[in-house]
Amino acid sequence: MAIRYVPYYPDPIEGQAILDNFKRMLKYKGAGDVKKRLERGMPLYELKKVETVGENPNGNMVIRGECVSACAYLKEQGIEVDLVYIDPPFASGADYAKKVYIRRNPKVAEAIARAEQEMDIEELKAFEEKMYGDVWDKEKYLNWMYENLMAIKRVMSETASIYVHLDYHIGHYVKVLLDEIFGEDNFRTEIIWKRKQGNLGQTRQYGVVTDSVFFYTKSNEYYFNPPLSKEGQEEYLKRFKYVDENGRRYRLSPIISPSYSPSLIYEYKGYKPPANGWSLSKETMEQYEKEGRLYFPEDKNQRIQRKQFLDEWEGSPIQNLWTDIYVINPVAAERLDYATQKPEALLERIIKASSNEGMLVADFFGGSGVTAAVANKLGRCFIHCDIGINSIQVTRDRLAADKAEFDIYEIKDGVSLYRNPVQTMDNLKKLIPGLKNEDSLDSFWEGAVSDSKLGLVPVYVPNLMDSSSKLLDKVMMFRIMHEAIPELPSNVKKVIVYYVDIDNLEEIQKFIEDDEDVNIEIELRDLKDVLDDAVFEDYAEFKVSKVQESLIPEYKVEITNFQSDRVSRKIDEYNQKGYANTLSASDETDSEDYNYNEDDEDIKPRKKKFTPILISETGLELIEYISLDCTNQDGVWHSDSEIKIDKLGYVTVNGTKTKDFWDGTIKCEKKPLRLKIRNICGDETIWELSV
Repeated sequence: MAIRYVPYYPDPIEGQAILDNFKRMLKYKGAGDVKKRLERGMPLYELKKVETVGENPNGNMVIRGECVSACAYLKEQGIEVDLVYIDPPFASGADYAKKVYIRRNPKVAEAIARAEQEMDIEELKAFEEKMYGDVWDKEKYLNWMYENLMAIKRVMSETASIYVHLDYHIGHYVKVLLDEIFGEDNFRTEIIWKRKQGNLGQTRQYGVVTDSVFFYTKSNEYYFNPPLSKEGQEEYLKRFKYVDENGRRYRLSPIISPSYSPSLIYEYKGYKPPANGWSLSKETMEQYEKEGRLYFPEDKNQRIQRKQFLDEWEGSPIQNLWTDIYVINPVAAERLDYATQKPEALLERIIKASSNEGMLVADFFGGSGVTAAVANKLGRCFIHCDIGINSIQVTRDRLAADKAEFDIYEIKDGVSLYRNPVQTMDNLKKLIPGLKNEDSLDSFWEGAVSDSKLGLVPVYVPNLMDSSSKLLDKVMMFRIMHEAIPELPSNVKKVIVYYVDIDNLEEIQKFIEDDEDVNIEIELRDLKDVLDDAVFEDYAEFKVSKVQESLIPEYKVEITNFQSDRVSRKIDEYNQKGYANTLSASDETDSEDYNYNEDDEDIKPRKKKFTPILISETGLELIEYISLDCTNQDGVWHSDSEIKIDKLGYVTVNGTKTKDFWDGTIKCEKKPLRLKIRNICGDETIWELSV
């Protein structure tokens, strides 16, 4: 349960006041819940440091947890953020999957290893694992976003800016929320990013090639350095048509004040001032003349003009239509095979424009870690936050490769106990005995179980991806009792309510008992009791030895066997699905070679022969990352030596990429105390070592 609650703002706002004015367009359930949660405050949980990388004097943070809880911690610690960029879910209904590649087994013959160097990417053995389900209805999404944006605003400095990256699915709705939370006067720009050239397929609508990035500030005082660009400025460059005595190209620019100013009306060397005056003070005019930056026409009835030199021109100010930043090339060095990864150039422009060196940049839906990576390269401090373990691992490895220094934390809110909340949600019906879909129930209920005496028993399960539902408090309990239960069929006698985190079990039970309007039984159950039974750690066998291959002795850990029950089950599911598809394709046609005409609906092509994924007895091809801790025997992890194996089998050793294959070992100069192995699906297991 939460340690305590941190206020969102000194004076809680009324909650969606602007939205309430749009009854004809937007009518929300749960708006009252948002108001109550805002009045209650942000839940503050214990934050546990799990790893430190480098000395980290700037206090850079990678946090696994939800935005609201992370903001509660930052506020409690007095940490203020200077720039926020967020790329939250787009409410698009899309599922995002990670491509999981089987690694090269280090035990195969060298001849095979050389052949694999030329292996085509498509030939690699891989399967997909669902990482995130962007499935929301507008009511839940906007209420969730409202609370997150209020939490973010609470930790922004008075001069801070925020960029919110969305698309056509939900952006226009969130714009209304942003106007209310940050104020219409603090809306600066809607940036239109053209992220791709166009759609090749024929459709019955216009192709969507843009995203929107809404730029707001906390106040009227904010840092902004207008970005400049020389891209697409060929016509402008033609204006630099003059050449001075030193061979420098320049253009002429008027020195005319746009508005009347008496102090700028003066005669200069016989040249009369414009009607509104010059745009330069007399002192600046004299300085420009000394520097050779003024052009004096022979006819003194004409105007003095300023020389703008081409070699000093940094570019024209960038407007709000960005067409010069492209999506990441499939073979680009920065590509991480992360579904929602954004290009570094996009974040570089934003970070340079709205922050300075040493400022703190935060991303509370951090994804692939592009914000943190770019902030680090540009000399800014950073906070990366995301609920997904895949995001934390990808970002951790990315930052470590860039020699960044940071600490990794976990918010102990119950949700972070499970590496992949979206997969857990997908598997709940298997984990909860007897739970099945029930068409007669509202979507609020996960399903129902059948009881021989009570009949249909609806079951509520919190959404592990939604911070507004995971905590069972009086606000949520009131909603269940007075909104969800009254909508149930009249013959329902009991409901089951699962929770991951609960405010106070005794107080909630008393709250239920004291309510005379609810006359059905409500049973509370801890979801962790169900989920704990589904957590399996990986198994490994290894040998630890001290070797003297050079003047300096080394320690070597050799992995001889590795087994992962969860990964094996994923591979079995992939193989079974592949075999089933092959069988169904064989039934549809007897011919393997024929010309397929897509207009012929009666004939479907035979699918490509299925090749199953087979794992060796040692299982070493299921390993993605190995690390040794020679510093701490328990507690915070310190990686003194690490190896990461990419999908082609090449290893990155302590942040340095190589063209070597993994040989099944990892070495270090100091005595290793602990071993960490991450499998290809992202599960990490730690073993204590003895030498």
